[in-house]
Amino acid sequence: MQNRDFIINTMNNVLSGLAITFDKAERLLFTSDLVTLARCANTITRTFNKDRVDVEALLNAKSGRCPEDCSFCAQSSFYDSRINNYPLLPPEVIIQRARLAKENGASSFCLVCAYREPPEKDFYQICETICAVKKKVGIDVNVSLGFMTHERARKLKSLGVKRYNHNLEAAESYFSKICRTHDFADRIKTARIVKEEGLELCCGGIIGMGETPQQRLELGFSIASLKPEEVPINLLVAQQGTPLAHSPQVEADDAIRTIAVWRFIMPETILKIAGGREVHFKDKGRLALKAGANGLITGGYLTIGGNSPCDDLQMIHEIGLRT
Repeated sequence: MQNRDFIINTMNNVLSGLAITFDKAERLLFTSDLVTLARCANTITRTFNKDRVDVEALLNAKSGRCPEDCSFCAQSSFYDSRINNYPLLPPEVIIQRARLAKENGASSFCLVCAYREPPEKDFYQICETICAVKKKVGIDVNVSLGFMTHERARKLKSLGVKRYNHNLEAAESYFSKICRTHDFADRIKTARIVKEEGLELCCGGIIGMGETPQQRLELGFSIASLKPEEVPINLLVAQQGTPLAHSPQVEADDAIRTIAVWRFIMPETILKIAGGREVHFKDKGRLALKAGANGLITGGYLTIGGNSPCDDLQMIHEIGLRT
């Protein structure tokens, strides 16, 4: 069967409710017909998610000194990355940033903190801050605080938190190359706790850390098994002082292929282009939103900058999509 026919037939199977197999996903990933692959991924996206793009802003509310040794992360205490370390930001600063995010067109605001898990005092302050943001700003609040317990997940749910972010980061078969202070099963455990306690799950990963194309598929299938509502796809931006500081840059077309195939694997979820998209896509950002993605993070990330919300909203509207 020719590439084009295979891609279209696989798309039709997905649209009819059939799950894609790993072998078929692998064939899609290596197809020479990127145009048809992107177009079919876009058809799946529009069928299940219409023409809306989910726009999210995030805040690094507690930076650095993380006790984990994730090789990609400038916030790890293991590495001399020379980022700005600071403790949990005061509530009034977080409220101000949430208000600005809403004014700039974001539909949700994610409060991210560099913890393995927050100490009790910080968790209590975060909970109070979430309540204040909900009351004073009126924006969907998502959080990312490291590992979770059932009790804490229930608390966050009771406060009206919409989504909890906990990425798998890398394929299970590659994870030990990326992190040694915890394992893949630890991340799976928190993701399942989040779902069990009724929070929406935001769970994605990073591509470009030296993994094989097949491991990118492995990661996609592992994420899909957790049934997340949102999946951020990050592209490694090599950070000074980290073990991956000299990693080669991901080719834009390879990133587009991964996004498109992950859409075949997860037809209904929000696939969000996140960290590194400005660096790797450059003028192909529009293509990503027409090749399977239907969400983005705007205004910057944890330790690197990003596109302005104004530019991102303009891009979305220019290609006929809405927020």
